[in-house]
Amino acid sequence: MKSLKELSELKEKFEKDLRTRNTDNKPEMIIGMGTCGIAAGARKIMSAIIEEINERDIEVSVSQTGCIGMCEKEPLVDVQMPGEDRITYGGVSIEDAKRIVVEHLINGRIIEDLVIAKLEK
Repeated sequence: MKSLKELSELKEKFEKDLRTRNTDNKPEMIIGMGTCGIAAGARKIMSAIIEEINERDIEVSVSQTGCIGMCEKEPLVDVQMPGEDRITYGGVSIEDAKRIVVEHLINGRIIEDLVIAKLEK
């Protein structure tokens, strides 16, 4: 840390990251981060999602979970919009992750070709 400006920028980044983890009545994205998910590239997927959310400055909670038993479908990303069914996307690439943010979170359209499960509310 070389200046007060750098410290201020770092503080702002951490505050934004904390707001991203808050789940109060806003959309939620859950990334599968079990060993199978990590081996399939889930860390890169999570980074791409957070980057896209931050670039677009939208309110979304992002969290991670362990293995849910669908190793062959990793990387997995769940989207839970307030009051709607929980959607699980499988085999998610970095491009898919960005598409999920734009199409599902912003435009409200489920990307049917990536859906592997729906948990009804």
